[in-house]
Amino acid sequence: MGIVNIEDDLHEQVRRASKVSCRSINAQAAYWIKIGMLCETHPTIPFTEIIERELRAAGVAPPSLAVNDR
Repeated sequence: MGIVNIEDDLHEQVRRASKVSCRSINAQAAYWIKIGMLCETHPTIPFTEIIERELRAAGVAPPSLAVNDR
């Protein structure tokens, strides 16, 4: 584990996002780093598909949306 220095404005954004996502500030930053790295290394895969793949890999099976739920 190490220390990462980021700009104050970015830290504030991480802090705010962590409240919305119910994560610690460190967990929010780690999430953004992981997803950002996946998006950069797989630029042809849409963000939503990356999230779906990560959820499936973690054993999460979200229910299908019914056509009438939209």
